[in-house]
Amino acid sequence: MKLDRTMKIGIAIALAIALLAPVLASSNPDGLESSASSFPSADEKEQPALEAPMPDYVIPSLGDGPLSGAIAILLGTVLVLLLTMGVGRFLAAKRLKDESS
Repeated sequence: MKLDRTMKIGIAIALAIALLAPVLASSNPDGLESSASSFPSADEKEQPALEAPMPDYVIPSLGDGPLSGAIAILLGTVLVLLLTMGVGRFLAAKRLKDESS
């Protein structure tokens, strides 16, 4: 798959944000977390159906530092980019097949 210049710039920006986010992020809870913590939760004893592969944007084996956060966000960004490109290729191939029929 050939990437045009705009797509390469977009990927570079996404990866730069992924690398800078853990360093620039505030350690204070965001608005949703802050609001949710002010209400008692009835389901605090319930376990999630699936465990997050990288909870709180860290890789558990690397600890809770900025490096762990940067690697987790970078991996997540690359995974989403690859998944999106794969779906795009699949849909483009399907469209070409439908048009040729």
